[in-house]
Amino acid sequence: MRLEEIVKERILILDGAMGTMIQRYGLTEADFRGERFRDVPGLMAGNNDLLSLTRPDVIRDIHRKYLAAGADIIETNTFSSQRVSMADYHVEDYCREINLAACRIARELADEFTARNPEKPRFVAGSVGPTNKTCSMSPDVNNPAYRALTFDELVAAYREQMEALLEGGVDALLIETIFDTLNAKAAIYAAEASMQTAGRKVPLMLSVTVSDKSGRTLSGQTMEAFLTSVAHADIFSLGLNCSFGAHDLIPFLQILAHRSPYYISVYPNAGLPNSMGEYDQTPDQMAEEMKFFVDEGWVNIIGGCCGTTDEYIARFPALATQGRPHVPAGKAETLCLSGLEQFELTPEVRFVNVGERCNVAGSRKFLRLVKEKNYEEALEIARKQVEDGALVIDINMDDGLLDARQEMVTFLNLLASEPEISRVPVMIDSSKWDVITAGLKCVQGKSIVNSISLKEGEEVFLAHAREVKRLGAAVIVMAFDEKGQADTYERKIEVCARAYRLLVDEVGFNPHDIIFDPNVLAIATGMEEHDNYAVDFIRATGWIRSNLPGAHVSGGVSNLSFSFRGNNYIREAMHAVFLYHACREGMDMGIVNPATSVMYGDIPSDILTVIEDVVLNRRPDAAERLIELADKLKAEAEAAKAGQPGA
Repeated sequence: MRLEEIVKERILILDGAMGTMIQRYGLTEADFRGERFRDVPGLMAGNNDLLSLTRPDVIRDIHRKYLAAGADIIETNTFSSQRVSMADYHVEDYCREINLAACRIARELADEFTARNPEKPRFVAGSVGPTNKTCSMSPDVNNPAYRALTFDELVAAYREQMEALLEGGVDALLIETIFDTLNAKAAIYAAEASMQTAGRKVPLMLSVTVSDKSGRTLSGQTMEAFLTSVAHADIFSLGLNCSFGAHDLIPFLQILAHRSPYYISVYPNAGLPNSMGEYDQTPDQMAEEMKFFVDEGWVNIIGGCCGTTDEYIARFPALATQGRPHVPAGKAETLCLSGLEQFELTPEVRFVNVGERCNVAGSRKFLRLVKEKNYEEALEIARKQVEDGALVIDINMDDGLLDARQEMVTFLNLLASEPEISRVPVMIDSSKWDVITAGLKCVQGKSIVNSISLKEGEEVFLAHAREVKRLGAAVIVMAFDEKGQADTYERKIEVCARAYRLLVDEVGFNPHDIIFDPNVLAIATGMEEHDNYAVDFIRATGWIRSNLPGAHVSGGVSNLSFSFRGNNYIREAMHAVFLYHACREGMDMGIVNPATSVMYGDIPSDILTVIEDVVLNRRPDAAERLIELADKLKAEAEAAKAGQPGA
């Protein structure tokens, strides 16, 4: 039977800690080096993965002990077998060979035990560790924008490892001890590419580690945010390992069990280490704590991490027979995004306010600060928007005098070091595809891409959409195709319907991750053909929400009032009126100034009537009347200012 079938029937047993077992053998530097690596510089002791080449007998013996203890799944001895980690030992060029050797050892032992008892098949999981570097954090406190490792470098390292693991015959890939979600996203990206290259699809297992009792990863994400960040992947199981003992993992495993649509794994440490770094919890004590997870129905796979040996794992088969396997939760039927924290677009939220001020095209101040490399003050603009209520921060660096790609990467890296800002998701906004992809490779959360369209045809549209999905983001789709920008109601719904079908049917995009922008265009421009633009947007919004299940609607609201730039009150009042009517039709997101002071209900009735006449195109002279009103209000404001003492 396959792993995917057995996991539904019973709780499976994963093996224990490879490192703990290796320590029992009292190996010396010579054991790690062998004859082959005698002249490699530096210390080699501690490079456990190299033992698959220099002391395969030890690794074989450890696998045998875990299988004899009842493990259904054993992990390959490859936790650090990629170039990033192996470079510390100057053996990075041996990664492929190490992975193949480790697979061969594990595969032989698993097959041997399966042959002995076909009723209890044994499986091999390719162990893929987090590396010793992080993509989300700077190792230099004086330069928070610096990264010792890029997403692309990590993907390349993981692909070399995973392609060897797949060639070696693993039954699953286990990305484990995840402390930085961006590292995990790179591993997921590499796993999907490797499986495609190898022509083999195997279950993908993820296991995260929390860094403290608050339940956050080392890179700062909550469990809910982590779940959202990896939701784009085809995941078999997700769980927790390392961190603490079983008891201290209860609240975090409960979150995963109740919210995750995947099978659940847990393999904790043998309690907390003592002052000597050793683990005092006995096998019986650990089994008693693990029993709680089984009794609660939270788990499908149980095992052990630091401090556990075959004696611990031997206690688990009896536990597994006492409980029923966990039944995964259903997938969230809503738009979920994440920064360090999760954002879920529930009915209670009603409208997602996307902060617009970190856009060089819309904020002269932000543009000036970026040009001057005054990032500290530029970050304050982002911080102020979050304080003012922005639920998402739009970031755009498209300017002819800027290196947009580099500025996007720099700003997002800096943003990651500011938890008050990075707790909310970001919208990566650019007309340049390389800027968008560079930005996506900097964020550990689930962001929004702004935007893709059918402007360059279906082939480019589908390629972009697939990459957005692989990189784990939601997407704004502009109502734009080969014929140009959709400006009428009919054109808007035609383009959006076509894009929706391509995204859902051909790319497999989650409909809830699709956000349409039917083009907010300027009204009251003096051109009659522009007068119905707001009405067409509002009507198209209603049609999209009724006919394209799951999809959302957004827009750049400030475009609407472009003709009245310089008159902030009229502009904000127009935005308030437009949003009032568009939101009633289902618009649930918009790029706006979160500090806006004009609310629909506060607009005086006489002014409201004039503005609604324009927004809803209710009379032919609506624009002229609004211009007269704007001039009148401006004159009154100037007169009031002139009459102030000291003016």
